[in-house]
Amino acid sequence: MSAFHVKVKWGKEMYPDIELDTGEPPMVFKAQLFALTGVQPHRQKIMLRGATIKDETWDGIKMKDGVTILMMGSKEEDVPVEPTEKTSFIEDMTEAERNTMLQLPVGIKNLGNTCYLNAVIQCLKTVPELHSAIKEYKPKQPESSSLLTLAVDSASLLTLAIQDCYKTMNSGKTAVPLILVNLFRTTFPKFAEQGEQGKFLQQDASECWTELMRLLMQEITAKDPEKTAQNFRTSLIDQFFSGEFSCEWKCVESEEEEVTKSTDNFQQLLCHISQDVKYLHTGLVARIQEQITKKSAILDRDAVYTKKSKISRLPAYLTVEMVRFFYKEKEAVNAKILKDVKFPIVLDIFELCTEELQKRLLPNREKYKDMEEREIEEERALKRGKPGDVIKKPKTRSMPFSFEDDLGSNNSGFYQLQAVLTHQGRSSSSGHYVSWIRLKGKEWLKCDDDEVTSVTEEEILKLSGGGDWHCAYILLYGPRILEVVEEGEETEVETKIGEET
Repeated sequence: MSAFHVKVKWGKEMYPDIELDTGEPPMVFKAQLFALTGVQPHRQKIMLRGATIKDETWDGIKMKDGVTILMMGSKEEDVPVEPTEKTSFIEDMTEAERNTMLQLPVGIKNLGNTCYLNAVIQCLKTVPELHSAIKEYKPKQPESSSLLTLAVDSASLLTLAIQDCYKTMNSGKTAVPLILVNLFRTTFPKFAEQGEQGKFLQQDASECWTELMRLLMQEITAKDPEKTAQNFRTSLIDQFFSGEFSCEWKCVESEEEEVTKSTDNFQQLLCHISQDVKYLHTGLVARIQEQITKKSAILDRDAVYTKKSKISRLPAYLTVEMVRFFYKEKEAVNAKILKDVKFPIVLDIFELCTEELQKRLLPNREKYKDMEEREIEEERALKRGKPGDVIKKPKTRSMPFSFEDDLGSNNSGFYQLQAVLTHQGRSSSSGHYVSWIRLKGKEWLKCDDDEVTSVTEEEILKLSGGGDWHCAYILLYGPRILEVVEEGEETEVETKIGEET
């Protein structure tokens, strides 16, 4: 027997009926207590009959139903103390210390073939709406007060673990995701595969991305759902990551069968890599029309259909998967396509949209021309000037990127790359995964687990494949923000060349 119902005493509080499973690591139990009390797992000390329960194992602990477990720990942060270390100079700091001092994003510790999970977590953190929602997340309260004492479900616990991970990173500390990894493997057992020596195996980052998005769709509620299109009000993931295809089906083998229409939702666009695909846009366009075999009601047998798909709803954040892996039966592995496929920093998806959506996008698209002309003129001014020279720019404001009646949509068809998840190696279940995230402007960061370094935009464009270097696997595009000049505002912003421009 591994499942027990126990009592937990914390200060003056008593939780009379908590479910505890000794088949899972104690860190999972600590996550349950975190969900109920708000005490961070690393601040918890859990004792049973004088023995302290460890994080990794229940060894030496005799559990039984109805036993009272004592939890010690507070929700308050540690009181700051006067530093005892001597003053550190930036040139003497480690890379991690410099990142903290300069308030750069920090990384996540690899706990043994967990780079696939780390990379996904880093990429998703770049979406402000999702990051904010996870920070404010609270598990759904049971309808009956008596149910409060039951174990919080694994989806809620895992979301709280992501919240804890982000909280640690936001404080400038490297995250050590013990609870997150344990809960992820418990919730999704296929990611808990072990090799002959008991070592956890590498996993596919794309599958990890898909599972986490499904889980967050269940846990993170929509933001102002009444302002969103009817079919995308279920969750924040639906609002900001889901698009819609309008599809037409034509039977190739029967002229009598009429064209039928359908709609499909999507959270990713796929770029299949063939010999002819050299650019991302080519791969996406190729998916507009495809041949599919299905049952024909008129012919009463399977027949070939031409399916034409156009986008009728664009999400604010567009995820694109480069389909780089295919299954090799002989070796029983997902082999990798190393072909070089160029992807842009700014992506225009207008051509893939229905005529109706294109008409809605056009008014907003016209406004981007003025912004592009201003950006070109500013680039010229920077090239003409010298360090210390002052250039003047008009004061601007950011415009909404969604349609007024559909919060979380994209109202222009223009996207800007904000994160890239890459793979280095020859199969999805081996090698190494890394995330590359936009910091600001043309400044990017390479997040290689807990090692975070600055890189240029040119280095990002070199992730297109063609060899054993990191190849782009998942591209995350965010809305390209439209900046317009303030009407009636004569004030100009003065900036010295060499400073923030």
